[in-house]
Amino acid sequence: MAQAKTLTVTEIDQVLSYLETRKYPERNRAMFFMSLWGACRVGEISALKMGDVLNLDGTIKGEIRLSANQTKGGQPRTVFLPKKLQEELAKYLATRFVKNPEFPLFHTAGRLGFTANTLTQHFFWMYRAAGVEGASSHSGRRSRITELAQAGIGVRTLAAIAGHRSIVVTQRYIDVNPSMIRNAVELV
Repeated sequence: MAQAKTLTVTEIDQVLSYLETRKYPERNRAMFFMSLWGACRVGEISALKMGDVLNLDGTIKGEIRLSANQTKGGQPRTVFLPKKLQEELAKYLATRFVKNPEFPLFHTAGRLGFTANTLTQHFFWMYRAAGVEGASSHSGRRSRITELAQAGIGVRTLAAIAGHRSIVVTQRYIDVNPSMIRNAVELV
């Protein structure tokens, strides 16, 4: 199976511009950024409940503790939310009237929670409609890992962010690009 496409800055902007023209832009932006900035899998995003993200006082948590049944590998993990992702989630949650901790964080137009499959399809059609060829539901996650690697973050830290138990898996996520090569040869 082919690796997910890593997104360029231009492609990210294309997606964001497209999302602004659609129904539920706050929800769609928040889901996109959970994939990109949170480096989450679609199964993890679809499994999120309001209580996973909201503190008792209604503020956004800085960390999401995913249970074993919310992750791919059946191992619990923590997703650290950067401030900009917390802000996107707050914008989205301002559009939600029900804050029951057991309700799905992201829901369909019919007020049902997404399944991993429906969210995968949602991402596929979102990228396609935005004109980003070859992108998939895993593209945000892979793009984030590559971006952090390019910034010099070590592979062990990247594996922890991605929720990988093996750094070998994480290394396959990192897409080498001309900028990374140029920066590496300039270190000589």
